[in-house]
Amino acid sequence: MAYKDVYDSWNQDPNAFWMQAAESIDWDKKPSKALFDENAPLYEWFSDGMVNTCWNAVDRHVEAGRGEQTAIIYDSPITHTKRSISYVELRNRVALLAGALRAKGVEKGDRVIIYMPMIPEALEAMLACARLGAIHSVVFGGFAAHELAVRIDDAKPKCIIAASCGLEPGRVVHYKPLLDGAIDQATHKPDFCVIFQREQEVAHLEEGRDVNWHGFQYGVEPADCVPVEGNHPAYILYTSGTTGQPKGVIRHTAGQLVALNWTMKNVYNVDPGDVFWAASDVGWVVGHSYICYGPLIHGNTTIVFEGKPVGTPDAGTFWRVISEHNVKSFFTAPTAFRAVKRDDPTGEFVKKYDLSCLKAVFLAGERADPDTIKWAQDQLNVPVIDHWWQTETGWAIAANPLGIEELPVKLGSPSVPMPGYDVRILDEAGHEVADGQLGAIAIKLPLPPGTLPNLWNAEARYRKSYLDHFPGYYETGDAGMKDEDGYLYIMARTDDVINVAGHRLSTGAMEEVLAAHPDVAECAVIGVADKLKGQMPMGFLCLNTGADRDHGDVVKECVKLVREQIGPVAAFKLATVVDRLPKTRSGKILRGTMVKIADGESFKMPATIDDPDILDEIADALKGLGYPAS
Repeated sequence: MAYKDVYDSWNQDPNAFWMQAAESIDWDKKPSKALFDENAPLYEWFSDGMVNTCWNAVDRHVEAGRGEQTAIIYDSPITHTKRSISYVELRNRVALLAGALRAKGVEKGDRVIIYMPMIPEALEAMLACARLGAIHSVVFGGFAAHELAVRIDDAKPKCIIAASCGLEPGRVVHYKPLLDGAIDQATHKPDFCVIFQREQEVAHLEEGRDVNWHGFQYGVEPADCVPVEGNHPAYILYTSGTTGQPKGVIRHTAGQLVALNWTMKNVYNVDPGDVFWAASDVGWVVGHSYICYGPLIHGNTTIVFEGKPVGTPDAGTFWRVISEHNVKSFFTAPTAFRAVKRDDPTGEFVKKYDLSCLKAVFLAGERADPDTIKWAQDQLNVPVIDHWWQTETGWAIAANPLGIEELPVKLGSPSVPMPGYDVRILDEAGHEVADGQLGAIAIKLPLPPGTLPNLWNAEARYRKSYLDHFPGYYETGDAGMKDEDGYLYIMARTDDVINVAGHRLSTGAMEEVLAAHPDVAECAVIGVADKLKGQMPMGFLCLNTGADRDHGDVVKECVKLVREQIGPVAAFKLATVVDRLPKTRSGKILRGTMVKIADGESFKMPATIDDPDILDEIADALKGLGYPAS
């Protein structure tokens, strides 16, 4: 079937479409229908079914005779470790861990916080919770104690599962002191903590509270899978909130199973047994959906990679992993490719590896600028697919569905909406705008299975954040447009659309122009306050390794490019060269924080920032441009 036929079949009968997709899941009790809309605009999917995530991700593949297939490949260039875990081995390890948690009182509905690095045990902890019907909340390993404390107080976990440390190139991140500090700060105290001791650092255990990962599993009975209701929360994943109080996105069990399983073939075009690699972290939504759950539910082999795109040891590490482990479909963030491209602009490392196994690359997490996509296409000779989704949605809103039909790639577009998503571009009053016009991107309710049904213990905030602004729609917080073929263009967060003398302009469009300059490896554009025009765009440019030209010349050329391609209306005159951009650990550029520094406003240090020292470098660069103006 062609994409259009599949999308139309969903549109004409959503219930039948999703009930058919649900046939691929093992149910303890099948649901009576797909959509439960009695409590609209709070929608649920497959609510009266009974099902278990761990059974579908692990046990059923063993029962089907595929127990010897590799489930997880662990590849850590930081520790020089590689190992494989089969489905049968994974089942036994997860059942034992779940049994040990159950013996210490963890039951269906209890919360468990997981604070671990990129090691297979992180996935085992997630799956053990799912086995018992406990609700896990993975907190990115190495998050500051205060941020962890806030999440402990919100989720109120019975137990915390952590590792003694995480590893970055050249340094050990001490998790245990951060955990101890967070528990001291938090009002809620967990009953116990399970600590996985890594050989790189053995942590002190608090007597009476902390237990050793291996020791507490000794002699316990393995646990069977506990069936849960379709609308039972599988997990809570905190996403940064504008108020500083994180938002706990919840994911219902059945909807996640059906949606993620559907995407593995239809979007990523992998069959059971194929190797799928998402180079992310279990602390982010990509890690939940496409390192842990999606690939395992579908019977794929997933890769847990503990390393960086460059520096572990070089810009060829992605290609080594793909070649060595026979990766068919690869998913990463544009920022990772920009780092590789900056170190290896001519692709010398690509040529060192046999990448004939690789059939497609998927990019998400932020806008994929056309220049990065073109570079990847030229180097890899496979489809490079930008697709767009959010922590809230859990899977792609828009993509090029390679497993249904490979659509023409339009640079700068994540292609077309997936079945389940009726995407509209609205003006401030909530009216649809014409093709090619910039507006707020909203999705007509109900959202499909696998998306957020609510926030954890915060329904009023859920309604205010997502539903109230455009009644009948989910507000994505992104701005963009559609073309005459129905392709979407995500131009910026709504906050990043700037108003220059009454003209609404997308910073993303300017970044696209700047990134096309041959010396520019990466860039960001922000809007800074201006007395005359309201806001003015300002560009930050990181240059390719080896680009040793005069910075003033590069800036002049970039200003000229924007004037030529977007026009004088952009009033683009301010730009500076910097060594690096401030980012979250997941690779998103902290544009909002840069704006506050430029405008001389106070700001809260972002919890997810990769390296706080970069903000001082940005402040120095801004001073050189005369900002803050006061």
